[in-house]
Amino acid sequence: MGRLVAISNRIPLGDNPSGGLVVALDDALRSSGGLWVGFSGETAEAPADDLTFHDGAAFQRASFDLTPEDHDTYYLGYSNSVLWPVCHGRADLMRILPEYLDGYRRVNERIARMLVPHLRPGDRIWVQDYQLFPLAQELRRLGVTAPIGHFLHIPFPGPTDCATLPNPAELFDWLSHYDLVGFQAQRDLDNFAASARSLSDLEQLSDNRFRVAERDMRAGVFPIGIDAQAFLAEAEGAREEDRMRSLTGAQIMIGVDRLDYSKGIPQRFRAFQALLEGDPSLTEKVMLLQIAPPTRESVDAYQQIREETEHLAGRINGQFATVNWTPIRFIHRPIPRNELAGLYRQARIGLVTPLADGMNLVAKEYVAAQDPADPGVLILSRFAGAAEAMTEALIINPHDPGELAQAMHQAIAMPLDERRSRHAALLRGVVEQDVGWWSKTYLDALA
Repeated sequence: MGRLVAISNRIPLGDNPSGGLVVALDDALRSSGGLWVGFSGETAEAPADDLTFHDGAAFQRASFDLTPEDHDTYYLGYSNSVLWPVCHGRADLMRILPEYLDGYRRVNERIARMLVPHLRPGDRIWVQDYQLFPLAQELRRLGVTAPIGHFLHIPFPGPTDCATLPNPAELFDWLSHYDLVGFQAQRDLDNFAASARSLSDLEQLSDNRFRVAERDMRAGVFPIGIDAQAFLAEAEGAREEDRMRSLTGAQIMIGVDRLDYSKGIPQRFRAFQALLEGDPSLTEKVMLLQIAPPTRESVDAYQQIREETEHLAGRINGQFATVNWTPIRFIHRPIPRNELAGLYRQARIGLVTPLADGMNLVAKEYVAAQDPADPGVLILSRFAGAAEAMTEALIINPHDPGELAQAMHQAIAMPLDERRSRHAALLRGVVEQDVGWWSKTYLDALA
């Protein structure tokens, strides 16, 4: 088996690179003497014309810088002000400017040019996520014949949303140059086929084989997982001093999301408000811990969601708080992974209620962190990719505050036997389809 070359928007740097994707790709990169390429996170007026290599990992790592203009147009612009909102069902939040698409094409062409001199015969190339849709096309133009795969970590839009892009036919032209395109959920594969049929030239040859823009390609569903055993061990070993304390002994509901409009945090807060209004006996007996680190704060839509979320939390706390109890604790910064694992284990309810999500690994982390003898309950949006497999969770519509409030009430009152049986079934799936299973299954299909 040849060397694996992975390309992603960001590259894990430092002496001990970490993160879900690092765990997923580590074994394949390590065993094949592989190479990981990505953006350094730094901008420069005149970036180098070649990749910069970094020591300190068990595989090769190489990065590139971006100009400030390219960062604005390729990353903040087309990637996150056009593709991200469209893929998450919020075309109304798109900002379409011609320079965004120009920058997106230009950066992908530049990455391809820098990568080609470092490729070897027998390499397999695995491109990650929506920032790099055109990369295979650019590599093919430069004569690369190696197998090239793509994995989309976020949802794929259906025909109506896809049609709002400034270049829907070009999107499918980009994807047609990949040998294998992987999606998180069957919903995404179905949307890809329906959108390509409506907006491009698609002929479905079999369940997973397509002719798109006069090129044959394959597409499939490969739900990403977590390093379940490692996360379970972190939860079991969490320090007591990192746990939450409550003067009233309130049960904890926990939500952990980047502060993004796709995550449904305001809807979650309104459902919690409906729960407290509908059952005053829950005063001082249940609380919501919301951890929401900032992201893309220079984009207008993210400034708006922060203002809305902070306003709601303040209003609900003002309405219901007592001297000894604050109903919502809102933390707008990252929490270390080892502390998160302990908080998941302590929480009686895990709230994973996005309006749209590729997979949402918080759902799997919450399940892995639970004490099997006394597990908590997962409340899961039907719009998360995780809902396709995690059917033993309480599946809800996050747009309906009454339904979500009812699920919160059901979870608070759920008997131990039911909590154990639901958790055992969920944990089995999380362990069997972990992150190693995901990468192996995808790379076997690419081969």
